[in-house]
Amino acid sequence: MADNQSNPAASKQASAETGKTPSKAPAKPKSKPEAKPKAAEAPKPKPKPKPAAKPPADPIYAPARPARRQRRHWMLFLSFLVCVILPSFITGGYLWTRAVDQYTSSVGFTVRREDTPSAVDLLGGLGAFSGASSSDSDILFEFIQSQELVERVDETLDLHSLYSRHHTTDPVFSLAPDSSIEDLVDYWQRMVLISYAPGTGLIELKILAFTPEEARAIAQEIFRESSEMINMLSAIAREDATRYAREELDTAVAQLKQARQALTSFRSRTQIVDPSADIQMQMGLLNTLQQQLGKELIDYDLLLTSVQQGDPRLQKSQQRIAALRARIEAERDKFGSGRETASGEGYATLVAEFERLMVDREFAEKKYTGALSNYDIALAQAQRQSRYLAAYLHPTLAESAEYPRRPLLMGLTVLFLLIAWSTSALIYYSLRDRR
Repeated sequence: MADNQSNPAASKQASAETGKTPSKAPAKPKSKPEAKPKAAEAPKPKPKPKPAAKPPADPIYAPARPARRQRRHWMLFLSFLVCVILPSFITGGYLWTRAVDQYTSSVGFTVRREDTPSAVDLLGGLGAFSGASSSDSDILFEFIQSQELVERVDETLDLHSLYSRHHTTDPVFSLAPDSSIEDLVDYWQRMVLISYAPGTGLIELKILAFTPEEARAIAQEIFRESSEMINMLSAIAREDATRYAREELDTAVAQLKQARQALTSFRSRTQIVDPSADIQMQMGLLNTLQQQLGKELIDYDLLLTSVQQGDPRLQKSQQRIAALRARIEAERDKFGSGRETASGEGYATLVAEFERLMVDREFAEKKYTGALSNYDIALAQAQRQSRYLAAYLHPTLAESAEYPRRPLLMGLTVLFLLIAWSTSALIYYSLRDRR
């Protein structure tokens, strides 16, 4: 009993085991404890912080039910058939049943420039004999893709008929019969594949056509037109190099002609071929007259000592002396400014004009000689710097068709269809999950 009173929990457990309620014992009166002296009040302890609330445990979901086919699955499969499988079969059927075989012809060339050194260069040292011109290759690269070349080749080979005769069978890889020149240029970009290395200047072409002979004929025509283009560029460069020298030569020739025409007009007007020669002739005549006058004066002095005054010989001698002196005076007056020639102009004026014309002609001749020498030098330098088109790969003749590349086109078609279909499906499901 005492045990049950002292341990009520044990009594409750025992009663629970036996199924009976324990009996209550009468309570003893408790004696009052003796009063204790009051001690000093202790400080109240600070309240302890409440512990943080524990996060709730993750909920446990029921296991997923087995997946079942639903309507959206069948729609996704149907879209795969329509968007991927069906276009792939159509593409494969067209490539292997309707697409016409295409043959290729390859040609490769580069622009070469020959710089032949002159004699001075050979004495000074050897330079580069040949080299590639990248600027000319760039021009040629653009020319091959230009409308001008397409028109030239079309005039020679009739590209419209060559590329459009299979249009009824193969409309995808053929040219439309009623296509314009712009359509032909766009189609030309597909049928003429260009490979160009700017550093080396090498250009390689791969020309496609429906027969090997047509592909090689187009390649040969492109090479011929390109050669003419380079020859034209070389002629233009030569013309630019010699243009200024030729203009200077033309000016010198015009001045020389003008000077000679002025001299000819002077001679026609004055009837004097060379005033200097005329002066020499006049001086010779004057000297002769002076000699005759001196001889006649001596003869006259001798007659004075041997004949008497009034002798007819003395009179004749005096007449000859007077005639010689008059003639000498007349010849001397021709060199003065007061006398006139047959043209009515002063002899001194004519001589001055003739000397001016002679100076102009000599200056024009020297200028013409210098301009002609410069022109010859410029022409020689221009001829040493020649350009030409060198082919390192002549047009080839194919034995089997390389295009269209059916496995590659088929694989790319399937790949892009799969990418497009999968992207569309992912976008659809992402939008569906957002609802």
